[in-house]
Amino acid sequence: MPDSDFYNTIGKPGIAEFKDRGSRFIAYAFPVNDIHEFKLRLAEIKNGHPKATHHCFAYRIGQDGNTFRVSDDGEPSGSAGRPILGQIDSKQLKNVLIIVVRYFGGTLLGVPGLINAYKTAAVMVLQIVAIIRKPVETAYRLQFDYTQLGEAMKIIKAFNCNVLKRDIQLFCHLEINIASSCLEQVLLRLGEIKGVELKRIA
Repeated sequence: MPDSDFYNTIGKPGIAEFKDRGSRFIAYAFPVNDIHEFKLRLAEIKNGHPKATHHCFAYRIGQDGNTFRVSDDGEPSGSAGRPILGQIDSKQLKNVLIIVVRYFGGTLLGVPGLINAYKTAAVMVLQIVAIIRKPVETAYRLQFDYTQLGEAMKIIKAFNCNVLKRDIQLFCHLEINIASSCLEQVLLRLGEIKGVELKRIA
């Protein structure tokens, strides 16, 4: 299968620490699927480190990798968030958030020192988390009569589609993720079932 059918991410959260001239840089890496999940993780870290001087971060979200953000959180512009994102991108990761918490140690590190510290903390945390490949998937909404449920589910299971939401009544509504490697086949097979309505979720 072509590489475009897959993307790299991390399997589980990780934590690593880097020290420089008294300052502590604690890096947290998380797999995240959307902005809501990012906000929860950031709030969690801020609550856990209320006395930290800075909570800098970077993330790249979405299977296309087009959604990203960096924050220096009070550090000199470009000295924290960008170096963190640089490490996420160097490993071509998506759906990944790294937050680096800094406790100031009394000695100013200067912009080059800060860039090195935030970059190193990000490197360290990415060295201890498992990098995994996941299939690129497209979300679709299905609507059909209950009598078609068995036929539709047979195809969904045969192609290992992930069911995101289900509302099974006399009229059924499903939201599923279909791997790009078998997208055409699944849509063709589902489209052959009389009365099934298919709509791509943006």
